[in-house]
Amino acid sequence: MNKNIIKKELTIFLILSLILVTFPLATSEKHTEYNKLSILFDEKRELHLMRVEHYLVLKADKDVNKFNVKYVCPPIYRYQVPIMVQIFNDTSEKVTSYKIDNDVYKPNKFVNFTVKSMNKDEELLIHFTVWILVENYGFGDVPNYVKFPKTSELPKEVKKWLTPTEVTQSDNILIKLKAKQIRGLSDNLKRFAGRTAYFIKNHRFLLFILELHTGLLLSQDAVTTLFINGENVGRAHLACALLRSQNVPARVLLVNNDQGFWTQMHYMAEYYCPGYGWVLIETTGGKSPYETKRQVINRICYPEDENDTKRDYIFRFMKGEERWIWVENENIYPYYVNCDEGSKSQMFRENIVLINESIINNIFSDTQTTFLKYQHFLGCNLTGDNLTYFSNAVNYQYNAIQSMKNSNVSSYIHFIGLADKEYDKISI
Repeated sequence: MNKNIIKKELTIFLILSLILVTFPLATSEKHTEYNKLSILFDEKRELHLMRVEHYLVLKADKDVNKFNVKYVCPPIYRYQVPIMVQIFNDTSEKVTSYKIDNDVYKPNKFVNFTVKSMNKDEELLIHFTVWILVENYGFGDVPNYVKFPKTSELPKEVKKWLTPTEVTQSDNILIKLKAKQIRGLSDNLKRFAGRTAYFIKNHRFLLFILELHTGLLLSQDAVTTLFINGENVGRAHLACALLRSQNVPARVLLVNNDQGFWTQMHYMAEYYCPGYGWVLIETTGGKSPYETKRQVINRICYPEDENDTKRDYIFRFMKGEERWIWVENENIYPYYVNCDEGSKSQMFRENIVLINESIINNIFSDTQTTFLKYQHFLGCNLTGDNLTYFSNAVNYQYNAIQSMKNSNVSSYIHFIGLADKEYDKISI
């Protein structure tokens, strides 16, 4: 073999080796948590265009004056970014305005609707869709062996999710004993999470079926779920309690997933993996980790959410659900029957495109920048040229969505960029 060729190949090998050795370790941020080798070699990933549609029917117990309704809105979160909110024409004329607000618990958001006065026994509809991009990620780069963390080793910002609460009783002796039984002699956190998900799915399943068909689902706290199983709500609480009891931060997620039928809300969980970040668990399906493409995250629940729960709108004995609707007037209530009538929600997957990781990163960055400007100006009292600029920007966002539905990625980037420029023209 030619010596020059050998020298060239040796040089290339040394350069690649140096890159691999010096490549930074994964953290919990989106651009550094994911497998660095996939970014280095720019592998293709699935990018999903999602749409979450909500029907919110409100009823009045008595005459009320103007009030506000807050409904969860998907946050900007690691592998997902919202594009915009679309209000349908059948929404009641009594909804005078809406805007997207940041929740005090970051990164959560909600759509804030302002509603005119309502008369006793009156009913109105708020019908809207949120468009979101979700990058599929299967957590394949979670290390096969992860040692259980010590409290001192955990980042300060995740320690709050070690706290026992009213529905996640991680300090309960029965919870601790069950966690020890599931864990066994293993010191592998990833294995424990998988065993926990499997246990929650299968334990006393026939009893759950009986409860479901009789409508006698009781409290969805972790301890009750340990005794008699529970809905997806209780299963998420039980997973968090079992993990927290072993000094692993864990939290509930409110999501809309691809069940293929109308629902109220679905509950999942995620746990903190030291040196890596948060990992999804589907406690109802018994899978850990779980792919990101199967749901849109609406809210990351804090311990404060777990201490401010409500009763279920359909199963009247069932309580312990974290809230996803906040109505500021106690005489107005959401109307649910069985998700065929009244309020309901569903996620729809509009399209899937397979594109390079680097392009997805750029799309996420551009979409996030434009969305934050859209959020800032939405609901403002714009007039004249400012209103024209805003309307142009929203139309460009609609065009971007249609482009992604047609798998035209370059056109999506083009229209999102045009929307961003229109928002920059607004001066208030």
